[in-house]
Parts: sequence; C-alpha cells; structure tokens
Amino acid sequence: MELKIDIGFDQLLYAVKQLPASQRAILKKELNQKTEVKDRHSEFRALLLNGPVFNEDQIELIAEARKSINKWRDE
Repeated sequence: MELKIDIGFDQLLYAVKQLPASQRAILKKELNQKTEVKDRHSEFRALLLNGPVFNEDQIELIAEARKSINKWRDE
C-alpha cells in the first residue's frame, strides 16, 4: 500500500513536533537508517568506478568477435 500526501515542509515539521518523544526517537532512528543505505550505495558506486576496465586491445578483440558473429549470423 502506498500513500502520497502533498504537504509543505512547515506542516511536516509541525506534525513531527507533535509526536510523543518515543515516536520521535523511532523516527530519528529510521531517518538515520536511510542515510546508511545511501552510504552503502556510494560504496558500491565507488567499487564499480574503481573496478577493472577493458584496455584498447581487449576492446578491439571484442569488436572483431562481434563482426565475426554478425557475419556468421547473416550467412
């Protein structure tokens, strides 16, 4: 189930301030968990960006293999 409500930031802040302290603590914990998820994504992004890449010879070899496969397929 998904619920979307269009409220302004001030209204949201007012609603949060009306929560009991225990629920505000839970909300704060949940918000911090979402930040941790973003950190894991940035770590994954860094891993991908720093990972191995093809050199020019490998790219040329792949291009030749594709040409051969396409030629074989067209016959």
